[in-house]
Amino acid sequence: MDTQQKDLSYFRLRLQELLHTSFPEKAYDNKFIEQRSSWAANAYEGAFRSGNSIDQCDEIANYILFEGLHFSRFDTVFQVVCNEFDTIMADEELRPFALKMLPVCGPVFEGYVLTDNFAYSTAYDLLYTELTGTIAIWIEENGLQ
Repeated sequence: MDTQQKDLSYFRLRLQELLHTSFPEKAYDNKFIEQRSSWAANAYEGAFRSGNSIDQCDEIANYILFEGLHFSRFDTVFQVVCNEFDTIMADEELRPFALKMLPVCGPVFEGYVLTDNFAYSTAYDLLYTELTGTIAIWIEENGLQ
């Protein structure tokens, strides 16, 4: 296997891990995964051939690989579920319930401009509150099922 293939699989695996953990809605988007992985591998190789240090090459490739993937809707919903509703369900039910709530909470997210730094903005607190309310209303109307 040549180094390009090895690099590509390395970047693919790193991206897939992040997507499965924090962006389940993108976890099976093979076109996205292949494209980003290829771009990152090519950027790494180009940076290396240009004489950059390994750390600089990693930084360049990571920027491309993870661009737009720093703020996770799922992680935010999961955080709300864990912090606000953990007393009404077992620990092993928290992630599956958050996955169920992700599409329910979709319209709430539409009211915000979600950038990579959104979690550090003042609007984040308002989003958190709105998500909590949306989930509470859903539970009231539907139960935990």
